Amino acid sequence: MRRSRVWIVFVALVLSTKLLAQSPADLAATLTRVGQRVEQYYEQARSIVCLETVSLQPLSHDLAPDGFARRLVYELSVEWEPPLPGEMSGEAHVVRRLMTVNGRPPHPKDEPGCSDPKPVSPEPLAVFLPSRRADYAFTAAGKGRTGGRNSTMVDYGSATAKPPQTSWNKECVEIDVPAKTRGRAWIDEETGDVLRIDEHMIGEFEFRLPREHVRPSGPMTLIVERYDWSLEYRPVKFSDPDETVLMPASITALQIVQNAGTPRLRTTQTFSNYRRFTTAGRIVR
Repeated sequence: MRRSRVWIVFVALVLSTKLLAQSPADLAATLTRVGQRVEQYYEQARSIVCLETVSLQPLSHDLAPDGFARRLVYELSVEWEPPLPGEMSGEAHVVRRLMTVNGRPPHPKDEPGCSDPKPVSPEPLAVFLPSRRADYAFTAAGKGRTGGRNSTMVDYGSATAKPPQTSWNKECVEIDVPAKTRGRAWIDEETGDVLRIDEHMIGEFEFRLPREHVRPSGPMTLIVERYDWSLEYRPVKFSDPDETVLMPASITALQIVQNAGTPRLRTTQTFSNYRRFTTAGRIVR
């Protein structure tokens, strides 16, 4: 029996100004500060490139590695369109250029795997931009410490019961279930920088396969049992001019999907070799 493959995509949650468990004015001020810091970060990041190393490791029932991992290396950059006069915020995207597949240069006929990162995808910190705060509720979760920094923790989730969405591309399916996703952000108390973001799914999500994807005697549904995602940042020093920028260090994700071709998958993304370029195209190493 040939099983359907699945590519899980959870749209990053956006924060609202529905404030609980802390002074509304204080929390609103924190979000305003974070939004300003994110826009400053994008102005810096648009002239920075790095290497992103991705490992897609199938797992056994006990979550131990099961077989070989698919390994990809990309050159990664951030595209940022600042807001126009009168607009609340611009748009930011991550752009990838595939460099190697399992240690070799990509072949012209190489097709992306269902779980491979997209060539263009939303930049995670965009959730803090002012225009993205209207659809989700969040609560203060107390104080914490991560990366050696004191932080304010914020829990967030969808403010409305948005219906789930699925979209297919051949045998790959993208799933958007924001109403069942919850997250937590760690915000540096001193600088307002985001230090870490975690997201996870609440409960299971089952959906029926389209008729063209049902195999003879095969399952009629896919069941998403678990999805955990975590992003951490670290300071990176640059010269010419000298400055330190908080950049992504790693992303880890675990998904468990019944009846999928790869029912258990751990994805690890690490970021290295940060370097800055000028508008003339010169790379500063």
